[in-house]
Amino acid sequence: MAVSQQILLAAFGLALICMLLLSALSRPGSFATVALGRSGAFESEARALTLLKEWLSPKQRACYERFRYFDVVGSDTGTRYRIHHGTQTNIEELSHTGQRVCKWCFVPEGNLVAGDVMLAQKIALETNERGALSVAHRTFVSMGR
Repeated sequence: MAVSQQILLAAFGLALICMLLLSALSRPGSFATVALGRSGAFESEARALTLLKEWLSPKQRACYERFRYFDVVGSDTGTRYRIHHGTQTNIEELSHTGQRVCKWCFVPEGNLVAGDVMLAQKIALETNERGALSVAHRTFVSMGR
């Protein structure tokens, strides 16, 4: 197996482990959800956004802080995707001219806050684009919107 394939498999494995860990921590009845309760929802989102920003490049972080979205490049096709703040149908596929082509929706299992969902989406698209899109729901948008 080529070194690049081994690196890709390792990155995908890491992304999968992160998504599973985030999913397990958010399950009802888990220590994290019982300890935090509803009063900890704000703290949970704040921690998730802090973690997300640590994973963003300086350019992505600046864009997110200004517009509440950031762009990523798919690992398999080089397609650019825009991940908006949110937890569902928050990913836009962009054309080479920056026009919206369609919207995508895929999320890890569990009751995750937006920061955790966006981080999982970022990792998935940057390490296993085809795998992520194979389980995603696609919605087409008009070119003017």
